[in-house]
Amino acid sequence: MSLKREQIRERPYGAQAVSQLAAGGMHPVLARICAARGVDRPEQMEVDLAGLLHYGTLKGIDAAAMRLAEAVMRQQRVLVVADYDADGATACAVAVRGLGLFGLKADYWVPNRFIHGYGLTPEIVRIACERQAELIVTVDNGIASIEGVQAAHAAGIEVLVTDHHLPGTSLPDCLIVDPSQPGCAFPSKHLAGVGVMFYVLLATRRQLQLAGAFGTAAPPRLAALLDLVALGTVADVVRLDDNNRILVAQGLRRIREGRGCPGVRALFAAAGRNPATASAGDLGFSIGPRLNAAGRLDDMSLGIACLLSDDEAQAMSLASQLQQLNQERREIEDSMQQQAMAALPELEDAPGYSLVLFEPDWHAGVVGILASRLKERFHRPVICFARAGEGEIRGSGRSIAALHLRDALDRVANAHPGLIEKFGGHAAAAGLTLREARLTDFVAAFESAVRSMLVPEDLHPEILTDGSLQPEEMAPELAQAIHAQVWGQGFPMPQFVNSFRVLRQRVIRERHLKLVLGCGDRQFDAILFQCSDTLPERIEALYQLDWNQYQDQANVQLLIRDWCRTQ
Repeated sequence: MSLKREQIRERPYGAQAVSQLAAGGMHPVLARICAARGVDRPEQMEVDLAGLLHYGTLKGIDAAAMRLAEAVMRQQRVLVVADYDADGATACAVAVRGLGLFGLKADYWVPNRFIHGYGLTPEIVRIACERQAELIVTVDNGIASIEGVQAAHAAGIEVLVTDHHLPGTSLPDCLIVDPSQPGCAFPSKHLAGVGVMFYVLLATRRQLQLAGAFGTAAPPRLAALLDLVALGTVADVVRLDDNNRILVAQGLRRIREGRGCPGVRALFAAAGRNPATASAGDLGFSIGPRLNAAGRLDDMSLGIACLLSDDEAQAMSLASQLQQLNQERREIEDSMQQQAMAALPELEDAPGYSLVLFEPDWHAGVVGILASRLKERFHRPVICFARAGEGEIRGSGRSIAALHLRDALDRVANAHPGLIEKFGGHAAAAGLTLREARLTDFVAAFESAVRSMLVPEDLHPEILTDGSLQPEEMAPELAQAIHAQVWGQGFPMPQFVNSFRVLRQRVIRERHLKLVLGCGDRQFDAILFQCSDTLPERIEALYQLDWNQYQDQANVQLLIRDWCRTQ
């Protein structure tokens, strides 16, 4: 039990927006939920591909598409250089599969985070030279790779950067497609790296059509790549704006219909999830972590090979290896979290605005997950460091909504030149490298920067809900309507708060609580995960609405997220 009534706030919404959505045929409660998330027109919830933003306003995309089309028509050697997370892996698979649909067999390389570091570096360029690459295409990285691009040019290799990260003060001297670069008018600034690469392929297909490359044949259907686009978009926790929800919804549709690639199907099987009922939650909490485990503990080439495999048995074997790595990652994470919690006081009322932690034996591939867990626990910006060798430490940070983490690191870098060796990232997550001997200096500088950007109220989290439901609204119709939508970062899954009578309770699988709750004159099945304590007779519960269907019967189940005692 950690729920506090004073933290609970109902999301505000406009009555006019609710009326417009309901008039369009939306369930009245769902209309209220969507209006509270900025939706005011029924068409915003449509997820047909026809509603996808056109690629034309992406700065640099025409030149990029013409260069890729030239590579296809001249059958040049293209090397795709990926990032080592799920977004980078799916973006790489989309690039290689997409170019393959155009008739070009592209090569790929993904840096090992423990050996090569992040991005296109001069060392990666040397590998490109060994592979006789004529064009390097970066996916989910490259916007900060100024030295790497210079090295490529010196070696006579052209570079096309496809990225979505925020650029620094200078850009690499090459072709660039990145919606976050200055002067880009593309309306959605929240594309993941895989989404950017998908758009580049759309533009490239058009250039190939104009050049007559497909003859009288129909151009390849790039919709076949949308299962990978959906996976990378959700796994990278980018904001699910209207455009991203279309990409994710279309990818989920393919997965549910059994048209996902063998690697995605194998990952669903390894995770014990049913692709026929695939949701964004499955991608974010089950499939994405298994794919990410390769980059965190080993080599993301394993994950990319799984996504590129067209052999069912091979894909299953690779997914099984990813499953084993993910189990190992969980064990390492648990150990690191225990170490961190043992070293930390209870911080709810402590004076610090930020948390920076370092342990010499922490695993560099897992510090980001640890930072995320601690951020959720203490509601502060958190950076966790691990040793990177040669006197350097590498950190991964996660931030609360009130603080733009990359901007905070930029403020530190400007105020203390030379303190941070390099950094990059987003509002919510960032990475950086510094000398181990400068850690104490960084702790003080980061705390000062965070204090200048926050007020004390920012450190007290609010729990945003979609209000209470009447007992008759807790029905399969609403649960199914909710399940049919795409929820995620920036468009969060609805959660409600109600008072209940605890009618029955029992522990299942030694760690979960199975409940029967009373509300008004109705009873509801409920489950509270990771809890074996006995609940009092009356509770106020924060919950999500789920449903179970067996044959022709559909029953509502409440997923309890938190609770407190009531009188």
